[in-house]
Amino acid sequence: MKLPMQSLTMRAAYTVLFGAALAACGGGSSSEQQSATLSSGAESARTVASSAYVPQSRGTTATTTPPSTDTGVAGAVTDIRFESTASSAQTNVPVTFGQVFAPGHLAANASLAGRLDSGATIPLQLDVKAKHPDGSVRHAVISAVLPSLAAGEVRTMNLVRNTATVTALGAPAASNLLNAGFKSSFDATIGGVRYTASADELIKQAPPVTWLKGSTVNEWEVSAPLKTSAGVAHPHLTARFAVRWYDAIKKARVDVTIENNWAYEAAPQNVTYNAQVLVGGNAVYTKNALEHYHHARWRKTFWWNGTAPQVNIKHNTGYLIASRAVPNYDQSLSVPESTLSDMKKKWANANTEPMGTGLTTTYMPQTGGRNDIGLLPQWSALYMLSMDQRARDATIGTGELAGSFSSHYRDKKTDQPISLIDYPYMTLLGNVGDTYNPATKAREAFPSCPKTVCDSPYTHDVSHQPSLAYLPYMLTGDHFFLEELQFWGMYNVFSSNPGYRENIKGLMKPEQVRGQAWAMRTLAQVAYITPDSDRLKQHFTRILDDNLAWYNANYTDNPESNKLGVLVNGYAVVYQDKSGVGPWQDDFFTSAIGHASDLGFTEATRLLKWKVKFPVDRMVAPGTCWIDGSIYSMKIRDSQTSPFYTTMAEAYEASHDDAFNKLACGSAAMATSLKLAVGEMTGYSSGVAGYPSNMQPALAYGAEVGGASGKQAWDQFMKRSVKPNYSGSPQFAIVPR
Repeated sequence: MKLPMQSLTMRAAYTVLFGAALAACGGGSSSEQQSATLSSGAESARTVASSAYVPQSRGTTATTTPPSTDTGVAGAVTDIRFESTASSAQTNVPVTFGQVFAPGHLAANASLAGRLDSGATIPLQLDVKAKHPDGSVRHAVISAVLPSLAAGEVRTMNLVRNTATVTALGAPAASNLLNAGFKSSFDATIGGVRYTASADELIKQAPPVTWLKGSTVNEWEVSAPLKTSAGVAHPHLTARFAVRWYDAIKKARVDVTIENNWAYEAAPQNVTYNAQVLVGGNAVYTKNALEHYHHARWRKTFWWNGTAPQVNIKHNTGYLIASRAVPNYDQSLSVPESTLSDMKKKWANANTEPMGTGLTTTYMPQTGGRNDIGLLPQWSALYMLSMDQRARDATIGTGELAGSFSSHYRDKKTDQPISLIDYPYMTLLGNVGDTYNPATKAREAFPSCPKTVCDSPYTHDVSHQPSLAYLPYMLTGDHFFLEELQFWGMYNVFSSNPGYRENIKGLMKPEQVRGQAWAMRTLAQVAYITPDSDRLKQHFTRILDDNLAWYNANYTDNPESNKLGVLVNGYAVVYQDKSGVGPWQDDFFTSAIGHASDLGFTEATRLLKWKVKFPVDRMVAPGTCWIDGSIYSMKIRDSQTSPFYTTMAEAYEASHDDAFNKLACGSAAMATSLKLAVGEMTGYSSGVAGYPSNMQPALAYGAEVGGASGKQAWDQFMKRSVKPNYSGSPQFAIVPR
């Protein structure tokens, strides 16, 4: 169905056909779009929250002034707050968390000390994982043992550069853990046969892989297939244990992950079993008749020799945003208490058991308003702005449950998420012949997984994929989340046909524009934060570089590219008899490239400067009207075989009828014809997931790199008369830096 363009019925067409929040993931067909409904998070600009939660770690004031990252303590890079969630006092509280640093803020050879608000200094263990190009620390895992936390107490700790010479203390061996009596295992009973794996036995058998190492904490990783008492290994099920040992206080966190993930194991299938986790000889988790889907995994964490520390670790939001590791969310927003309490209720009632999906949409191709679409999902943006325990639980928990989708392919040869660089012809699409590798003379097709044994209630895809693991890994430093991010990043590039993606390059150009957007977002995130010592760091960086090189060659550096700043490759020009594009999808791509630019990828910055022309010109170019800058579909050529227009004025005029084009921009007559308030933009201007909201991040990046026109476009955008209340759903509440 073609979008009606008559001015007098345009508003009605939007309402009937597309639904207020469709822009969040947008439909391919009009029949899909008719079923879309307004997101429950959408609130009128006229709605005022009855109460607001003011976070303690905001690090900013309710202004548009860039936030200060100065904590007021000499030598401090940033600060962290530890909020006790216990009803009684705690002593010797172990804490471990991830921390990003802005370029140049922490030298590679520097160390940190923790300066508490009491004036006391405690030692910090710094496990550096990734560095910036200048050699300074980009991402590290930081550990400490807090002397005490009173019930409900919040303690502030500044991360202070340590100028004194620090004597490195030796790290204890894994034998210390075993000598203390540590035991943990997992059992799965399948058809009356018991399969098991034991963390302590695996540590005895061979040196474990070390994730954290120091005098405060050590984390060791072991894994093995589940085996019967006779030593027969299950072909698909594997147990992976990560044991985090605080030697001084003799306590350990036990991370248990069960996988059904082998990429090339014959006869992949779902497996149903009775599950049991034991820690210290005691059953700490049981689940009968658990159906474990193919190429999926689940995780649980427990504590040995004591209870889990009850503490909410609150990062400095202003510093995280200033580091550019996360988008520039509007820190003037105050998250309503009602939103956080509602999130707690949803999380308690959500599908949060193993093989559940938490808050993620179970059918990713679903159209309509969705909280999981954006550079980060709604719950992650809420966590960023509030640092509230309820938002943290939803963010970390849903990140764990990302493992439930059948998108996890692990290579037995490397014991890592499978890599396109190792298997450039692997794919989930096309026929077996497409997977022939002329170098190895082997076919790289995955073994067949028929629906009769591989059925799953969940559907994942590239074009509507949330960012589920990036923020959890950044802020926890847990290896599980790193691999989760890597699994999704690699799935995005190997799922398409090898020839279309140019094999090893993993080009995203054949995808829908929104698919290109979210895949590029994830590629940038995983290339940015994967540890430097991880072999996949170079793999993801290479794939990202190849994609950016393709876009720059075909657009930025191509004198023959279109003059509008719009993507036209892949499934881009599919609207209005293949003469138009969906600007909201294109805005997703612009924001994703802006995020990649923020993360320091200079080729993304070059592409961004070309790309922002499209959203900017829709707001301020001569011959257009910003009221309809968020138009659902826009003609960019006369017909499928015609050349692209060379000015936005041509595109604008062709996208509206003569009567509408004669109306004065922003006039009462124009508002009446659209059934809008004067100064209100089309596309559900009050909706948190409306088309103007989708446009906002693109315009924010345009204001940063688009020169005077970019700033003018942002100013015009902010003058619109109807705006959303982003307080409860801030995933698109991104503003210029």
